[in-house]
Formats: sequence, C-alpha cells, structure tokens
Amino acid sequence: MSIFANKRNSAAFQLSPVAAGCAVFVAALANPVYAQTAPAAEAAPMARVTVSGIRRGIEDAISVKKDASSIVEAISAEDIGKLPDISIAESISRLPGLAAQRVAGRAQVISVRGLSPDFSTTLLNGREQVSTGDNRSVEFDQYPSELMSGVTVYKTPDAGLVGQGLSGTIDMQTVRPLSFPGRTMSVNVRGEKNSLGSIANAKSTGNRFSASYIDQFANRTIGIALGFAHMEAPVLEQQTGMYEPWKTDARSGLPSGSFAADGIKAVAKSGVTKRDGFMGVLQYRPTKQWTSIVDVYASQFKSEDTANQLEINLNGWNGGFKPEVNYVNPVIVDGSLSGGTVTSVYPLVRGMYNKRKDEIRAAGWSNTFKFANWSLFADLNYSHAKRDELSLENNTQLNPLGGSAFLDSVNLRYASGGYPTIKTGLNYSDPNTLFVRDTIYGSGYGKVPKVEDELTGFKLVASLPVPDMFEKVFSGVDIGFNYTDRSKKKRQPEGPTLIANPTTISSDLQYAPVDLSFAGVGMIPAWNVPGVVAKYMTFKPVDDLDYLITKAWDVKEKISTSFVKANIEAELGTVSVRGNVGVQVQRTEQSSQSRYVDKSAAAGKQFKDVDDGKSYTDVLPSMNLAFGFDHQQTLRFALAKQLARPRVDQLRSAFEFDIDKTSFKPSATGGNAKLDPWRANAFDVSYEKYFDKKAYVAVAGFYKKLTSYIFTQSKDYDFSAFTSGTIAKQVTGNYTAPYNGQGGTLKGLEFSGSMPLELLSKSLSGFGVQASATFSSSDIKINDPTSSLGTNITLPGLSKRVTNLTAYYEKDGFETRVSQRKRSDFVGEIGNFSNDRALRYVVGENVIDFQVGYAFNEGSMKGLGLLLQVNNLTNSAYETYTGVRSQQLEYQKYGRTILMGANYKF
Repeated sequence: MSIFANKRNSAAFQLSPVAAGCAVFVAALANPVYAQTAPAAEAAPMARVTVSGIRRGIEDAISVKKDASSIVEAISAEDIGKLPDISIAESISRLPGLAAQRVAGRAQVISVRGLSPDFSTTLLNGREQVSTGDNRSVEFDQYPSELMSGVTVYKTPDAGLVGQGLSGTIDMQTVRPLSFPGRTMSVNVRGEKNSLGSIANAKSTGNRFSASYIDQFANRTIGIALGFAHMEAPVLEQQTGMYEPWKTDARSGLPSGSFAADGIKAVAKSGVTKRDGFMGVLQYRPTKQWTSIVDVYASQFKSEDTANQLEINLNGWNGGFKPEVNYVNPVIVDGSLSGGTVTSVYPLVRGMYNKRKDEIRAAGWSNTFKFANWSLFADLNYSHAKRDELSLENNTQLNPLGGSAFLDSVNLRYASGGYPTIKTGLNYSDPNTLFVRDTIYGSGYGKVPKVEDELTGFKLVASLPVPDMFEKVFSGVDIGFNYTDRSKKKRQPEGPTLIANPTTISSDLQYAPVDLSFAGVGMIPAWNVPGVVAKYMTFKPVDDLDYLITKAWDVKEKISTSFVKANIEAELGTVSVRGNVGVQVQRTEQSSQSRYVDKSAAAGKQFKDVDDGKSYTDVLPSMNLAFGFDHQQTLRFALAKQLARPRVDQLRSAFEFDIDKTSFKPSATGGNAKLDPWRANAFDVSYEKYFDKKAYVAVAGFYKKLTSYIFTQSKDYDFSAFTSGTIAKQVTGNYTAPYNGQGGTLKGLEFSGSMPLELLSKSLSGFGVQASATFSSSDIKINDPTSSLGTNITLPGLSKRVTNLTAYYEKDGFETRVSQRKRSDFVGEIGNFSNDRALRYVVGENVIDFQVGYAFNEGSMKGLGLLLQVNNLTNSAYETYTGVRSQQLEYQKYGRTILMGANYKF
C-alpha cells in the first residue's frame, strides 16, 4: 500500500517556493469562475471518470483537509503500491509547517511548526506508538511508505484525540479492505544506485520490493489486506568533522583568544541498511451494526556500517611524545582558526564499526457497535520496540615494532560550506606500516546499547445523541476513556577493546582502500573491525562504571485519559458552523527505577538503587470551529490547552553523587523523575478557499504560549536522603539535571496551495503545482550548562523559514514532477560520540527530488507503470556548527540516489 497526496509539496527550478505559493494563492482568488459549475444547456449523458496517479492522491488529501473539524494536513494514497519515498518521513516532510531532520542521509525525525520532534506524538491507526530511539519521538525511517494508506497531521487537537502532542499529532493509517470495490493486488520492484560509488567492501547499489493484496469474502462481510515491503540500501558517506567545542585556550603559535578545535577527522563511511515491513488487516462486518477490525504491523531494521577515518588531535595530546603541538603561520578569520600548519601532531587511522538491529511490533483490535441512536467503540492495542547495537573501534598508528611514534606536520584549511582540507606530511596508505596498538586514544573501545519500549492500551468511546433542545447546535456527544501503560528501559555496557601486542592487520581482514581525497588526505586502508577485535583483542563491556550509571534506566508511565466532546453542526443564516468543544482530563503516574553512584563513599565508589517519580493531573479544554461561507470558503478558529510529556531519558532517576573534599558540599548530575510536562495555551486561525476537491489555497496563523519548558539547569537540591553517614557538612548542593522552567511564545504564519493549472487555462491541462511556506519565530532561549553552544540557544527544531514546492505534469499515463523542500538554519539534537544527545546548529537544507514515469492504461500492459527517480538531486550537504558559522563541526555528503523500477497493479 502506498501513500501520496500533499506529499510532494516542493519543486526545484529557480522559482522560489514562497513566490510560487503566493502566485497560486493570488491566481486562485482572481479566477474563482473556474471552480464554479456552469448550468448545462441540456441534459448530457453521465460518464464515469476514474482519477488515478498524482491527481488522485492530491484530491483525496484535499477532501480530508476540507472535511476535517480541526486544522489538519493530509497525505492520501496516490495509487496502490506506487509511492517511491524510502520512508514515510520523506512524504510528510513536504506538508505545510513540517520539516525533516536527516540522519545518515535519511529523513528520520519530523519537526512540526518549529518545535523539536519531542513535542509531537505519532499514532498508528489512532494508537500511540513506541520508539526504538532513546525517547518518544518515532524514527520514521522504520515505517515503509508502501505499507501506509495515508497520514493525517492534526495541528489542533480535540478532546477525543488521545495521545495528542503539543506541536501536532501525526496519525499514520493502514487500509481498510472493505472500503475497496474489489480485489486489488500490486507489486513494486526498484533498483537503486548511489552516486558516491563503492567504498571499501560496501556496494553502491540496492533494491526495493513490495507487494500488497486486498480482497473481500463472504458477500463482502470479510475483508483482508496484506502488505510486505523490503528495502536494501547502501550506506555511503563522505564526512569531515571537528572536535567540539571550539576553544580559546592558549596554544603554541596561536594568537591569544583565537578559537580553535581540539581535533579534526576525515571519514568515508560505508555499509548497508536493510528493512523488512509487514502489514495485515482483517475487517469483519457481518451487519451494519457491528464492525470488527484486527490490524498488525511489524518491521525489522538492520544497519551495518564502518567509518574509515584519519583523525588528528590538535590540542597537544600526542601520547607524551615530544615536542608539543605547535601552530605555524596560522590564519585567523573572525577570531577563529581558518588555516595554517600544525607540527608535532600524531595522526591515527581508525575503523569505527556500528551494527544496529531494530524490531517494532504493533497490534490492535477495534470494534464498533451501532445501536438505535448511539454507538460504542472499543479498542485494545499493544506495541513493542527493541533496539540492539554494537559499536567497536580500532586504532592504528605509524609506528615500527619497538620504535618511537612518527610525529607529523599537517597543513589545514578550514571551510564554511565545504570540506576542510587536510594535507599530511607522511604516508598513511600502506596497511603494512600501520599497527593496531595502544595509541593516544588507546587501542579501541566498544559499546553495546540496548533499548526496549513496550505499551499496552485500552480505549472505550460512546457516541450519544443530544437532547432535542440542543439539536440545532450539536449533532452528538462523545464520552470516552483511554488507558495506556508504558515502560521503557535502556542499558549501555561499554569497555575498551584491548590488545596485548602491537600488530599489523592480516590481509584476510583487509578491505579495498578508501579515498579521502575529498578532504585532501588521499588513500587510507580499511578493514574488518569486528574481525580484528575477534582475532587480536579482548572486549568485555560492563555497565557498573560511574560514567555509565546515568546511561542505564527504567522509566514507567501509566496515563488515564477521560474526555467529553460535543460535536457542533449548526447554521448561522447562510453560514454553516462545524466543529467541536470539549475537555480532556489526563492523570499521569510516572516513575523511574535506576541506580546512582556515590563517589564520596570512604570504601570507594558504591552503586545504590534509587526509585523516584510523581503523579499529576492536567485538564485540557479545546474548541474547534469551522465556518463555511459561499464559494467553498472556510474560516477556522481553534483554542486549546496542550501538553507534551518530558523526554523519557530526562525522566531517569539515575545520577552521579559526590561530596567536595574541601567544602564538604554535595553535588550531583543526572535525570529528574519529578518533571512536569511542557504545557502551552494555543490559538489557531485558518482561512481556506476550495475549488471542489481539485484545488485549494490557505493561509493560517498560530500562536502558542508555552507556560513551562524543560531544559538542563544547575539548582540547589536537598540531598538529605543521600548524605546520611557521609562526610557532608550540609545537605543542600548543586544538582545539574533537567528542570521545568519558564516558557515563552512561539508564533507563525503558513501559506499553502495546491492547484491543477487547467483551472487557470485549459491550455495548461496536465500541469499542476503545490506550494507552502511557513514563517515562525520564538522568544524562547535555552541556557544549557552542558551544551557547547553557550547561552541563549535558539529553540531546538525551529527553522524560521520552511518552504516546499512541487511542479508536476500528468496526462495520458505520463507523469513527471520536481520537488524541493527547504528549511533555514536550526538547532538540532544529534547523537554524539558518547551516544548522548547534543545540541548543534544545523545549516539549512535544500533537498531536490525528481521523478518521471509512465503508466499503461490500456492494452495488454494495462496496470504496468515504469518509474525513474533521483533523490537528493544536487547531493545536498548536511553541515553543523557551534553557533558561529565559521566554527564548523561536521560537513557530510551522502550522494544522490537513483531509483529505477516498475509497478504492476491488477
């Protein structure tokens, strides 16, 4: 099954998405006559027109948006089994107000209206989903687009929307087989090639296959839908990276006060990603009064890659060898090191291996019972996610057996908006001169993170009639209750990979050399990292070291939600009024079971259990009103009190505890199981003009007053529960942890439109455009003492400008489109070297996709479609920096991906 619709809200060309959106908006308002139906001179025979392909998806999505009582964006099925996007993330990132953050070249997490992924919630068929990540935000690359029939993004909540987020709620849907007129089957086959070419042992090619089957039985009382999607894609990446943060510490040869990084690396990453997904739906409707649906979803995601890299410490750490690092003829631009020569450095050639396996299982059973004048909906659901990872590291150096280290002289040139250049003086291309041994960073290191997330839920909703006296205003009342029980835990054993004697790597473990010339380095060896660990080294990960304690935790949540919602349907003269008003009451019980390390114990470090948590209740009123005017115009207003629960890792009770040996004052760093959620008061307004279901233009404004926020702070804390029997002379001290703090405002404007251009001129039949632009701002600033970005950090996830544009042509089976999605700079939350979340500024992105295809609509090849697509057409880079654009942290390119294949529907 596949989705599309508003999914292609972008395009390339030189046309600005903002200009295109405004042009569509103005043109639509100036030409309303094309949306009206002229009276027929005489009766004409009725002809059935079947719309498919791009236009079908667009029209279905417009219908969802038009008919919704809330402010929503939607993606609907373009055609069974035809969507080319790698995951659902690429599709929904083209919707107005939504933006994707790329991870390893793939769109993975979604920001809604300028708020980080933590503020939104993801549902599958209306049920909250677990995540393989460390927190709540769903990693969307786990969900194949081929298995989804549609997505609805609720930008405003209603009282009956359970599991709602603060910024928005993303509801993915699978098909309902009894909604299809008959048996439908489809097959998708695609080949894939990456423009970066093969690296080390990794191929540059991949493949995708999907199949779906929908049928009805027993006089259409039983329906079944089955879908399977397989993907095998290369992981290829060229990267340069700087150590963070940039510093102004004194270094030989550098002008006082100059900013410089502690190290630099050039990396060629290679590997493979495999994903298998399955969807199944069984729908039973023996009578009009009872419908029962069982749906299941399962996916397995595997990724294996090796980063082959040359890495240089630039801050004097060379394993104790003399002389110390020295800077010669440094070039300083805007106070930061921009180039020069560094002498007495000690480069390493490293292999960094990562293997990850994710599994997601979700199942639900819903029943709808219709009685004389009321109905009852009951739902049971369960979802489970599991992640297992293995990270290994090998370090090699130029060093003959028994000899001294070879110190090097390196020429550097930093670049903003490109790769820095690294010119070494010695040769690192010969594997016979590189030894695995105890280097300046040891011989290696390894980690074994594990995450498990489990959720069980139950929902019951009664839809009741209203008394006769209210029938002119309300069409019914929904009263419901929902309960979820969620538990999530993480473990991260770590330890060094130790080697007894220095050795070169045997030829049977070596791969083809990799080329780092994109950074000026040249060729370096590559090898089988886990093979080297198994043959030469020992690896015994543990989880009882002090710095690992805060990485291991269990968090549990039990949430009871009661709600009542009155559905509005009334007439005010010639104006129709639709919508709802209601209230939701949430009771949350949260707890965490972890350990803390007491570094102050006289007998040495001690590890002790700690159990903490709290309960709280929130009352969340909401109202949505949609006023319908002549000429298919809709004006919407929405008011709501919203919340987003804290990140799961922030709720951990684990911490590190110590007592200063001079002041005897206690202190600690860790999590906070007593956090309240983010809370906000929200107001939304939207004007929408429709042209039946063929086109629309809209302008919307939103305003959120965040009454609380969560960020890391250092505060006075009462440690009396932990100081008994210690050397502490007072019970209060600083605790650095996530705390609730004051919020601020977030506001924005959204412009969007979708139109087949034949509405403007019949000569443009087949051409169409979709466009959106979102402009957001916030006065919220983050001051995180653990971040390298300093103070007054911009709200994470907020891009001030997000634009999307798609131009397409579809006629007589031929279709082509060019799509562009852009966002301005933002603060992203990135997994760092320690597998912790770190804030970094991310350079705004401009990603362009192209697609061309042909579908046979008649003859012996009817149902067959051919497709050619190029993703990331311009090989758009991913770049991060510290807050000053010249202080680059990462610069990565993933190549453009070419897909060619066929669809067959029958």
